[in-house]
Amino acid sequence: MAWIANENERVGSVNVGRGFGGGGPRGSYAGASSAATSAFLGRVFRTMAFGLGVTGLVAVIIASSPTLLGFFLGNPGVLMVVFLAQLGMVFAFGPVVNRASEGAAAAMFFAYSALMGVTMSFIFLRYTGASIGGTFLVTAGAFGGVAAYGAVTKRDLSGWGSFLFMGLIGLVLASIVNIFLHSPAIYWLTTFMGVIVFTGLAAYDTARLKQLAETYDVSGAQGRKLAIQGALTMYLNFINLFLTLLRIFGNDRRRS
Repeated sequence: MAWIANENERVGSVNVGRGFGGGGPRGSYAGASSAATSAFLGRVFRTMAFGLGVTGLVAVIIASSPTLLGFFLGNPGVLMVVFLAQLGMVFAFGPVVNRASEGAAAAMFFAYSALMGVTMSFIFLRYTGASIGGTFLVTAGAFGGVAAYGAVTKRDLSGWGSFLFMGLIGLVLASIVNIFLHSPAIYWLTTFMGVIVFTGLAAYDTARLKQLAETYDVSGAQGRKLAIQGALTMYLNFINLFLTLLRIFGNDRRRS
């Protein structure tokens, strides 16, 4: 589900920051200082972290309430509405944020995070809480490491983009096919492919955001909206990497 959302976010906003002049047209800005770039990336990752916090809080509240779980499990139509709302919000996020106020952009991001919490609550039905917590820590460490690499490397990572995007499309298609085939081989192939793709995207997208901060003036309100848009990209990378690693490290209750 989140993989599809990640692909839609890239289709809807292939160039994070499209439409953000940040106070000047392309070529009119001399470039950001390292402090300004660091401040921008800090806003991106703080916003992402707050979004993850909202998702986790909503997921734990629902998972801890038999009434809420029963409501969602007993009403498939409601879950379908939640799923479609997630896809719609991700696909429309870039165009809407370009026109909306900073507050509206933040509200849309956190509303999406809350909806993701609804769907994420069901992982507690399949995996033990301890394994979910342990996998989250593993994900945070791996994600932080590759994102830091993307922020400090002098290498040009732009060549990774097409490869990673095609890998993401392949993951989505293979996952859809495996809904009908139930093939263990495809399941594990997509799992390990997912680890490669989403760790790569974490580094690639961080480098891309750093480049944007060095190219545009991101100090004003437009820059803060750009940070929210970048936070959604990194949020989806984190969620997808977490779900992929949970396949490997999660303690499945059905096998306990």
